[in-house]
Amino acid sequence: MSKRITLFERLVAALERVAPAAVPPTDWSSAPGYVWTTNGARPIAAIDGLSLDALRGIDRQKLAVRENMERLAKGHAAHDMLLWGARGMGKSALLRAVAVDVQSSHPGKLGLVEIDHGAIDSLPQLFEELGRHDRGFLLLIDDLGFGHDGKSQNLSLRSALEGGIAPRANNVRIAVTSNRRAIVNRSADEQSSPLNDRDDRDDALALADRFGLSLGFHPCDRDTYLEIVRTYVSPLDLEFDEEEALAWSIARGNLSGRTAHQFAIELAGRAGLALDKFTARAVSGRNHLRQMSLSSHSEDR
Repeated sequence: MSKRITLFERLVAALERVAPAAVPPTDWSSAPGYVWTTNGARPIAAIDGLSLDALRGIDRQKLAVRENMERLAKGHAAHDMLLWGARGMGKSALLRAVAVDVQSSHPGKLGLVEIDHGAIDSLPQLFEELGRHDRGFLLLIDDLGFGHDGKSQNLSLRSALEGGIAPRANNVRIAVTSNRRAIVNRSADEQSSPLNDRDDRDDALALADRFGLSLGFHPCDRDTYLEIVRTYVSPLDLEFDEEEALAWSIARGNLSGRTAHQFAIELAGRAGLALDKFTARAVSGRNHLRQMSLSSHSEDR
């Protein structure tokens, strides 16, 4: 009998050695950001984001997003947000920048949670967990576009936004970025019928309609693009040739903040500067934003 007990104890010890370590509970009160996957939450010590002042050509969107996110941090009624439109015009960058800005104004009152696309179905579980905390949380679903197998994700997100029987915690809102307003499929089935196309579009619009705040982002013009380039390179004491900057954008097929950022990186690299120079700006533009009249913006619905 003693030999059997010893053998059993050795077996248990061996299993404990190969078993994965227990995942500690998430501290939802301290970190500025988190990443939510099918394996749970991973805290982020610092959110990677530009200053608000570095984002040009989207002043109206800045005001609307910051006002809404500040409401959430204060515990006031806030909207779910859909940021849609031209690629590279700062949709996700704006959300990160505003989150950092609001966190600096309201320490500990707001957490940004990036949602992995594969974890959308687990949003109800996350809502329940976050609802137990006295803190506002913005869930970021970046670059959303459902493929042919995304029907269940569409329905899960629609239910999470509005329509589920379980109430959603008031301290949790969702922000989605997409290159298309209707969040339609990225690619269409060549064999699909017009009826199926209409059904797919109706499903996509049913999702888009659930966002209380919908903001469009459009390609910038030549002058705005050059202003964005100037915003990046001026703090680095770099000069640039406007014709070269425009040629850079033509080669990449668009005038956008992302293209301007990439051109600035090219100039910094030539000058032997490190990338962290771009995040070292002291001016955030926060005071300027607060003084701007909210009456000047009208939301895209």
